[in-house]
Amino acid sequence: MVVYHLWPERLTGGYVGVDVFFVISGFLITSHLISKPPRTAKDLALFYGRRIRRLLPAAFVVLAATAAAARLVAPPTLWEGIAKEVIASALYVQNWVLAGSSVDYLAAENEPTPTQHFWSLSVEEQFYLLWPVIILGVFWAAGRAGRNPVGLVRAGIGTVFAASLAFSTYATAAEPGSAYFITPTRMWELAAGGLVATLAPLAATRLNPAANAVLSWTGVGAIVVAGVTYTDATPFPGYAAALPVLGTALVILAASGHRLSPTPLFAARPVQWLGGVSYSVYLWHWPLIVLLPYASGGDLGWLDKLAIIAATLVLAALSKTFVEDRFRFTRAAQGLIPTYRFAAAGMAILVAAGGLQLAEVGFRTQQAQQQLAAVETSDDPCLGAAAVAQGPEKCQPEPDAPLVPDPALAKEDRADAYEDQCWSNAPFTDRPVCKYGDGATQVALVGNSHAGHWLPALQILAEKNDWTISTYLVSRCNPTDVPLKFDTQEKTDNCRKYGDWVLDQTTGGQYDLVITSERQSVPVQGESWKTTEDPAVDGYRSYLAEWDKAGTNILVIKDPPYPGNEISSIPDCLAEHEADAAACSGTPQEWHWMDPLYTAARGLDSPRIHTVDLDSYFCPQGTCEGAVGSVVTYSDGSHITATYAKTLAPYLEQPIRNALKS
Repeated sequence: MVVYHLWPERLTGGYVGVDVFFVISGFLITSHLISKPPRTAKDLALFYGRRIRRLLPAAFVVLAATAAAARLVAPPTLWEGIAKEVIASALYVQNWVLAGSSVDYLAAENEPTPTQHFWSLSVEEQFYLLWPVIILGVFWAAGRAGRNPVGLVRAGIGTVFAASLAFSTYATAAEPGSAYFITPTRMWELAAGGLVATLAPLAATRLNPAANAVLSWTGVGAIVVAGVTYTDATPFPGYAAALPVLGTALVILAASGHRLSPTPLFAARPVQWLGGVSYSVYLWHWPLIVLLPYASGGDLGWLDKLAIIAATLVLAALSKTFVEDRFRFTRAAQGLIPTYRFAAAGMAILVAAGGLQLAEVGFRTQQAQQQLAAVETSDDPCLGAAAVAQGPEKCQPEPDAPLVPDPALAKEDRADAYEDQCWSNAPFTDRPVCKYGDGATQVALVGNSHAGHWLPALQILAEKNDWTISTYLVSRCNPTDVPLKFDTQEKTDNCRKYGDWVLDQTTGGQYDLVITSERQSVPVQGESWKTTEDPAVDGYRSYLAEWDKAGTNILVIKDPPYPGNEISSIPDCLAEHEADAAACSGTPQEWHWMDPLYTAARGLDSPRIHTVDLDSYFCPQGTCEGAVGSVVTYSDGSHITATYAKTLAPYLEQPIRNALKS
């Protein structure tokens, strides 16, 4: 996992290391439970106590160190997310938190947090909580029925294996983002290890030792094949996880002392040492990978990566000796009361620390909101886009001027459509329509989130000009005539149906104008990103033609420059480079992204189809900036802040008036 996290482009399927870990964990814990089955509540308490002493001390130390280091080196824009995930990790529910954010389009561009690797440990702990109870129940039932308990355990584990695998396959097809993290989709991998624990090793049978060696290497080969051939595009976990899972199971089953077997390799002293500290290695490596760039001020180079490996091994050795072993083997820590008291205290301290960090973020946010309110009610003639319109002679740049919104607040500075729940989110079956204003002129705002971020400007103009804005907004999906390649066919089909519905709703003559804008965030089905632009243009061309044929006036707003090519989050960048906002700028070429809707509109010769390009307000004098006129331009790597959108209202007004007159 360390190699994969440091060089993901070289080991594209390295994430299967977690699956190997799950199988081994399921095997070890089930072997222990079968050899010493819990029969009473006290037995369960003793089992959980051993797990607490084995796993929690090192985890608590790493979480505490990570929380402190993040507060020192990470930009303030990340403090809230890190604090929430420290709390989730301390309570071992991190996998569910990540499952929730994985289906949130706006969270998809968030920077990785230094504790997100705790998701797999959360799955493991949830498994440990449930598994001994199942084993206890099976042994109790076997005793009542006079049956062989191991046989019943095998049948029970087989049932969990089959049910979880079936659900994992379904969930991966339906919503792969959340399916990757949730416990029900991963239980079958742990159960696979449990099944192996109920079976006699192949070495104990009459199978030839050389054949065992071949089978064992076959298992290793399956893991390696998955590691080098799987990619982020592989539907996972689902049935694809069967290759590394069954490969690991085969390695365990076929283990033998044959000289050609991989077992002697696994028994080598360096490998055994690394296995002994592997838990601490896993704990320490990811925070170092995430936090070091903030401390060094640059991307990770080869020397940085080698330093991370060295630091990980040193920290793992220290925590294994002075934390893990001390708590596992010190007599004073063996009692149930001290063990559970330690677990409760450790969780409480980490939750309190996270809570204090959230309180600090809340206080800073309150101050930032007061600052923003004061600026918005001022008559500053050089605020935001006005600074570009007035020019540098009248509006001299002020590098030391405070930014509004504060970068931490800018991340949440979005259109009212989000709070008002005006979005059709995946799988795009909802049909919300929100109205802003109550004027006689009816305007429809159509498109994905890159149409929605213009709403703050339109609200100002609607109030001024007696307009009503009706929104037809959808997340990621583009209303168009070509199908888009989502991660499930259901989303692809529903997105197309949503576009058909929007066309039907907006071509009946009830709207004086349709305003639309898009970002192509999903390629056309059957195309790659390299080949998707021309088919996308064709899809928009025919879609616009349908509006035109119905006599609908249309204004296409060109999507603004896209910093996400270079900078994943403008607010994070500005917070990290407080004294050097230029570090968060780029050229129009660097921030370029295809805009097939705008291209299609420009290519249609119709008096009803209008376009407007406001790029000059994002890239004045040939430089695209993260803050213009002291206003943060983007809330992430592509969406305009509501505050900056408001400053663009005066420059959007005349193009809208022209489109209404056509």
